[in-house]
Amino acid sequence: MSDAKRAGDGPAEVHLEAGKKYAWCACGHSATQPFCDGSHKHSGTGIKPRVFTAETSGIAYLCRCKQTNTPPYCDGSHED
Repeated sequence: MSDAKRAGDGPAEVHLEAGKKYAWCACGHSATQPFCDGSHKHSGTGIKPRVFTAETSGIAYLCRCKQTNTPPYCDGSHED
């Protein structure tokens, strides 16, 4: 995801609901980080959001630096 815009220096703490689908912003241009707002259509990167279904309900830490190896979840890549 090297063409993605860095949207933050740390993860976003969010509450997810089991079984619900979410669209994680992978391009970094969304104004509703860490979720997609459709900005990828105008960013010119060609990077599309990653749609995922939450496996469990509760707090999750979603990547905002867009360098994670475990999208949409933060893996600490922002510290590198």
